[in-house]
Amino acid sequence: MARRRGALSADEQALLARLERLSRLLDEQFLFPGTNVRVGLDAIIGLIPGVGDLLTGGLALYLFFLARRFGLPAHVQARMLANIGIDMAFGSVPLLGDAFDVAFRANRRNLRLLLQHLERRRTPGGGPRTKGDGALGRN
Repeated sequence: MARRRGALSADEQALLARLERLSRLLDEQFLFPGTNVRVGLDAIIGLIPGVGDLLTGGLALYLFFLARRFGLPAHVQARMLANIGIDMAFGSVPLLGDAFDVAFRANRRNLRLLLQHLERRRTPGGGPRTKGDGALGRN
């Protein structure tokens, strides 16, 4: 993730660092033994039937509400909420949902959306549109 923090206040820099740490913890903190696949608490807690996906969905919403402090436009907020909804819906499917959680990484997607917003905010005229500005914040 590119970290261009020049235009951020000290409070915003601290909040962004917190969001980066939490998103990493939830989506890719741990290396799955014997592979190069990274997993986070989202995938691990999601193994608990029913309750796990609700809990991790709540954590994703917490990150979303923290990210809103950056003054996100409505369309970015809608994309973030869509990522969370997709993660919760597909993640709740037994076994296949757990594999989906490892691959989809809604929190990292939402962090990318936030970073793209901050870059556009920093650049006069909103910055250049890139190929990665498409649906669900994928690059």
